[in-house]
Amino acid sequence: MVYLDNSATTYVDPEVKRAMEPYFSEYYGNPSSLHKMGLKSRNAIEHARETVAKIINSRPNEIIFTGSGTESINLAIKGVFRANRGRGKHIITTKIEHHAVLESCEYLEKNEGADVTYLDVDDHGLVDPKQVERAIRKDTILITIIYANNEIGTIEPIAEIGRIAKRRGVYFHTDACQAGCYLPLDTKKLNADLMTLNGSKIYGPKGTGMLFVRSGVKLHPIIHGGGQEFGLRSGTENVPGIVGFAKALDISQKKRIVESKRLTTLRDKLIKGILKNIPKTMLNGHATKRLPNNVNITFLDLEGESLLLYMNQKGIYASTGSACSSESLDPSHVIMALGLPHEAAHGSIRFSLGRQNTQKDVDYVLKQLPDMVKRLRSLSPVKFSDKPKRGIEDDESSVCA
Repeated sequence: MVYLDNSATTYVDPEVKRAMEPYFSEYYGNPSSLHKMGLKSRNAIEHARETVAKIINSRPNEIIFTGSGTESINLAIKGVFRANRGRGKHIITTKIEHHAVLESCEYLEKNEGADVTYLDVDDHGLVDPKQVERAIRKDTILITIIYANNEIGTIEPIAEIGRIAKRRGVYFHTDACQAGCYLPLDTKKLNADLMTLNGSKIYGPKGTGMLFVRSGVKLHPIIHGGGQEFGLRSGTENVPGIVGFAKALDISQKKRIVESKRLTTLRDKLIKGILKNIPKTMLNGHATKRLPNNVNITFLDLEGESLLLYMNQKGIYASTGSACSSESLDPSHVIMALGLPHEAAHGSIRFSLGRQNTQKDVDYVLKQLPDMVKRLRSLSPVKFSDKPKRGIEDDESSVCA
């Protein structure tokens, strides 16, 4: 088995699992109870909160634990909009955000009177900070832009965008779910007012997430009830999940530099091997400003879903894009935003490396892929006479074979 779908989810690190285990059956008290069992759970949560706060350079009371990255994003966008209606109704985002961002914005547009600007990106998925600044209006209350794209791996100039937002008095949120293992998370250096992370992308448990909310940010809850998490996220806390999330983030950030270097070597070998040995292939995303584990390739003249099935038979597990939209037959909105036609977007595959992957895995994939692609292309009715035009051909970050 060669698992190359770590951007969809990762396995739970054994250290994380061990840290969680006592809170399932031994220390199972409700954190809101005042007896010893409850206080044990409460202390575990507060220790986790302090751990996370130290990692992202924030205060513990600025950490809100949630049930997923999607929930955190919904809380950030809807919560800020509803709490700041008096200031304005304008939100700025991009066309390559995760669906949790895009659909939250679309919901507010359709149902609560929001006015949303969806910014274009360049051919490699980069957001232009100057374009962000030009889009700011007197009634702009929130800018929400992804830190590192979940499909193409492009790393955005978040700190610069955050500085612009701060200077213009606009709240800035970033979806950092894909960044947790590989990029620095200092919220002060990133100039973030709100930041989303989740556990399933950092070798932690699924169903866990976090929203950083800088002190002073006006935010309304989207879940009401018992008033847990400083009144911003009601519901009995998932104690083992919170403990596991904090432990996973701690381990991931400690391993970040060494693991990023190792994976970058594997990533570049996989990219170069595919582009060299398989004709009519294109790298999606920026060649260098990208996550160390992300390889997104368009294979012209075939459908990505068919290639996934072929790879699955050989024990190679990858995806065509975000796992959250894997049941949709529509081409990736991220790939389309890069300027590729529908037919090319349908042939895009995301390989995302992880801690368990080795050079042997990459060699195996490079050995198996050419024959699979050749067989599928022989059956495909789609035939590109040449690669689609996408930006300046001699740009060093534009890669195609």
